[in-house]
Parts: sequence; structure tokens; C-alpha cells
Amino acid sequence: MTQDLFNVQVWEQAWKADPKAMGNKMKRMGIDFAHSFDHKAKAFNEEVFSEAGRRRAERIVGWNEGQGVDFGGLSVLDIGAASGGFSVPFAERGASVTAVEPCIPLVELLEANTAELNRDRVRVSIVPEAFEDIDLADRGWEQAFDLVFVSMCPTIVDWDSVERVLSCARQFCYISLPAGGSQHSLMNEVLPLLPVRKSGAEASDMAYLLHLLYLKGYSYESIVTREMKTTELSPEAAIEEVMAVLQNHHAVPNEASRKIVTDYVRRTYGDGPVTISQGGRFGKVLIRLKEQNMYSWVKV
Repeated sequence: MTQDLFNVQVWEQAWKADPKAMGNKMKRMGIDFAHSFDHKAKAFNEEVFSEAGRRRAERIVGWNEGQGVDFGGLSVLDIGAASGGFSVPFAERGASVTAVEPCIPLVELLEANTAELNRDRVRVSIVPEAFEDIDLADRGWEQAFDLVFVSMCPTIVDWDSVERVLSCARQFCYISLPAGGSQHSLMNEVLPLLPVRKSGAEASDMAYLLHLLYLKGYSYESIVTREMKTTELSPEAAIEEVMAVLQNHHAVPNEASRKIVTDYVRRTYGDGPVTISQGGRFGKVLIRLKEQNMYSWVKV
């Protein structure tokens, strides 16, 4: 056991093979993340740029600043930029941002959200492609960015994908991932009524990431937090959300399960609204590739 704990190859292979790892779950569920947000891009954008969404982004940006990241004049590669929830505050702080996002509806919203920032000069360059499909050497992206930022993006699926991301960074690399199972109050209510296993929603990627960074000798700061949010949905929207979440529990969202969920929501919430609390634990890690000694950056 102790020998395996410090064996890099064992951990790399375990991440690739783990059925609870994000990449394997996506393959099993048949999810295409280049298009999975097409139908909800507008709602996602409204949430990201709401008051609560902006506060969440500011907390994460502020955490990076607290670790010595100065965005003024920084070149940033934002992978999985979505509609600009982080690209915008990075640029507002003076960074030059390259935003990679393959979902076209999100790209269109990103263009709208950065139009004013780009009025006088381009502060946010948009690359409407999947990061996995980009030839990094041909694009000149190898060690080309001061900070590579990857927040809750399915680009990170194993150690090979981590190395690909790291290869673009000169100074810092930020990665955030789920750190355990997700929580969804309505799902928890209906789950006992359905023939599914709750354990299917667990996530393991953050554990592999942190342990391999340790084994490979990287310098980094990390934090694991519990984040929850509350939303109100119509009964119809709540039913559709539960049907989508069911896939995380190895359940086929068929007509039988839809009837069970629909009957429960209508019986319990009537005409609505349905208040849902959802979230879970999330891990954040800032990897240092240049100034690895804390005394070289910390402000006393």
C-alpha cells in the first residue's frame, strides 16, 4: 500500500481507469460538452453575470490575487471561458486574455460581454475551438501565457490533459474541479423513489490532481470549499433539471422515471415555485512554475 501511494505510474493509470473520473463519466453518458450548453447558454450567462455570480467570480479572482497573481499586464489563457465570467474581470484588471470556448451560443454571448472592453483595443481574444483540438506548437502557445486558467472545465480528465494545460503556462496555472459528490435538494427528495444508486454522482479528479502534483514535485497552493446556491424554478423546469441530473446516477431518463418525478413535483410543490439548493465541495489549486519560494512573492 505504501509503495503504491508514492508510485506515479500507479496514480496516473488509476485516474485514467477510474469510472468516477470526469472523462470516463462523460464518455459513459455520451455527453458532448461542445454542445451540451447550447440550449441553456442564455440562462447560464444570466446566472454568471448576476450579482451572486459576480461575487463568486470576485472571490476566486481575489483568492488568486492573494496568492500573488497580479493581473495588471498579465497574459491569460482562459480555457473553457464560457460567456466570460472570468475573462471579463481579468481584462478589467488589465490582463490580456485569450478565451477558448467551443460552444457557439456561449461564444456569441462572450463576444457581446467583451464588446465594450474590446472597443479601443483587443483585451479579450476569442478562440471558438475546443482546447483539445488545438495544435499548441503550431499556434505558438507553448509556455506562451503568464497564467493558464481552467475553472470547472471538462478539459481536465487525466494527468496527460493536465500536462497539456501546464505546457502553455510560464508562471501560474489555476485549475478547479469538483471535490466529491454533488448535492441537489430536489434530486435527494426523488432519489429514494427511483431505482438508482446515489454513489454514481461522486467525483474523484481533484484527489488525483493534488496527489500527482505532490508526487511530481510541483509547488502549489490549494483549497477545498463547500459552495451552495439556491434557485427557484417552475415545476416544469424543475422536472427537466432532475431528468438531466439523473444521468449522473447511472439512470436512463425514461418515461417511467419521468412519471415518478412529475407526480412527486406536482404533488409536493403544486404550481410552484420549486426552491432548489445545489452545490457541493470544489477544489482549487494554483500551481507555481516560476516563483516557487513563497518569500519571493508574499507581501509582508
